[in-house]
Amino acid sequence: MTQNPSHEPDDTAEDLATDGGVPEEEADVDYLDTEINILKPKTPFMRDHLKQVWAGFIAWTILTWGPVTATFLAPGLMTQEIPIIQFPAHYFAVAFVAPTSSLVLAYIYTRRRDRLDEKYGIDHSTPAESEEDTSPPEEGAAVSDGGEAK
Repeated sequence: MTQNPSHEPDDTAEDLATDGGVPEEEADVDYLDTEINILKPKTPFMRDHLKQVWAGFIAWTILTWGPVTATFLAPGLMTQEIPIIQFPAHYFAVAFVAPTSSLVLAYIYTRRRDRLDEKYGIDHSTPAESEEDTSPPEEGAAVSDGGEAK
């Protein structure tokens, strides 16, 4: 990739008009084989993915450590029993809200990641092997019994 010292965007309006906002030269990028610097992503997919990762991390931090911090800062309020379930608020928040929110965040992440994959045309499926391909394995290839093919 070339360097752009002017700090101006490389993308023209014509480039961004194709492929749902993906510049034309990046539309054919094989994102699964491209080396990426996680701190300075150069591809639109990785920039969008990094935003998603950071948003999830911030939400996880607040939901996981928020009840613990609230108990430290306001122990009188957090140790009161919740009227309906008769548990102290800090116990319920740490024992139920924090783990449950982690599962919900994982679900949200997978759904958003699937949408990103669709947006950028990334396909994780593998082609099904045809039944007609019954050629013997290549020499030196591993076989099911752990030996080598002859």
